[in-house]
Amino acid sequence: MQKGTSTALGLLLGFALDRAFGDPRRWHPVAGFGSAVAALESVTYADRRAAGLVHEALAVGTVVGLGVAVRRGGWASTAIATWTVLGGRSLARAGHAMADRLEGGDIEGARALLPSLCGRDPQALDADGLARAALESIAENTSDAAVAPVVWGAVAGVPGLLGYRAINTLDAMIGYRNLRYRRFGWAAARVDDAANLIPARVTGVLTAALAPLIGGRAAAVLAAWRRDAAGHPSPNAGVVEASMAGALGVRLGGRTEYPHGVEMRPVLGDGPAPTAHDLRRAVRLSEAVQLTATLLAAALAATRR
Repeated sequence: MQKGTSTALGLLLGFALDRAFGDPRRWHPVAGFGSAVAALESVTYADRRAAGLVHEALAVGTVVGLGVAVRRGGWASTAIATWTVLGGRSLARAGHAMADRLEGGDIEGARALLPSLCGRDPQALDADGLARAALESIAENTSDAAVAPVVWGAVAGVPGLLGYRAINTLDAMIGYRNLRYRRFGWAAARVDDAANLIPARVTGVLTAALAPLIGGRAAAVLAAWRRDAAGHPSPNAGVVEASMAGALGVRLGGRTEYPHGVEMRPVLGDGPAPTAHDLRRAVRLSEAVQLTATLLAAALAATRR
């Protein structure tokens, strides 16, 4: 079997495994990676950018090397790697569960669920704030947890899949602008921005193309993207959140509370604040984007020799 065909088949099978089973319930490799790099941080940490760059190179380089070693397994290793790094099914489940709690008036249950979606302070949020936080997380993680992995899988096979997940996990662990990580986490944040630059824009284009599936308009998506995305502090989250806001006809952004403090985010999109119903629409659109991105990634991979 040709290399490109093998990669394409592995991406499709890995996506199917994620849709059928979601994340592995026990012994998840990403959790193991997180524990390993936390131990590495105890050795590499210093309040300097150079130390953070060394930490990033060691952690990501080791994972990419592992990917090079196991890619000889052909389509089977690609399928397992794809299943390992994808988080689309779990994202959709969490979105629907949040909508269930909000529609049932279970605010405390919704607050308890929010940490599985994002790192905001749930106790500071009412029902509208919880819906907005969950919806923004659905938008961003559609790119980070579903589209970006298959894009990198199509480009670089197993090393691309595993390397991307390592980059994204490191950013989630240390890519903060707080006192400890402002310098040490700088490299993790910048590398993650670079790795997601193209996938975020692929997600935005697919959001526009598929918006009619949930009653949205491609023109509204592109207008929100063009007008609002650049105001977001993240060069990638702004694209996918503004695109989702345009597709749904809602307003995202504004006061955003994290455990480390409050940030004022730019307003993205036009319309009312999102509701639980909008959250369900966002999940449906997210799932359509995930499937389409995987099919396109497989088609791209199949052209490789």
